[in-house]
Amino acid sequence: MGLLLGVGPVPAVDGQAWGRATLATAPTVQADGLSITVPASISLGAGTPGGTVTGSLPRVTVEDFRSAVNPNAWTATASATAFVTGPGGPDRTVAPSQVAYWSGPVVRSTGGGTLLPGQPTAAQAVTLGAPRVAFRKTTGNANNTVRWSPTLRVTIPSGAVAGTYVATITHSVA
Repeated sequence: MGLLLGVGPVPAVDGQAWGRATLATAPTVQADGLSITVPASISLGAGTPGGTVTGSLPRVTVEDFRSAVNPNAWTATASATAFVTGPGGPDRTVAPSQVAYWSGPVVRSTGGGTLLPGQPTAAQAVTLGAPRVAFRKTTGNANNTVRWSPTLRVTIPSGAVAGTYVATITHSVA
């Protein structure tokens, strides 16, 4: 028995698709000149009950073109729904509290200001049982862009059944 957790479509394994998850993917303008773009679909990989699956997400990008705002600080957050297969239930659900998230460092940035990752390394990983700070800009007043590539680690319950697991990881900025 196995599970495959992913973001977006996943290939069939032994003729059966064992799992997938989805991300909120539409760029969202949160305020005049402030937006966030989240990654396209990915697969996190296969896992077994009682094990873990770890995968990096493609880059998340915040663009801030509010140069007239001084300072133009912002906070990006990450949250998750449960991974669920079929009709759900205790053996068909991986709770968001079983999903660890870390933002990692800045991958690329332009413009000025102080950029702070919420969790620079796996040692600072947080569960997505509640919305978490992924990245912050605390100072500066110029237009800027920042990209990071977060990582998810899903702890699969020992009683989980094989299936296609679907979840949504949402990033927002304000």
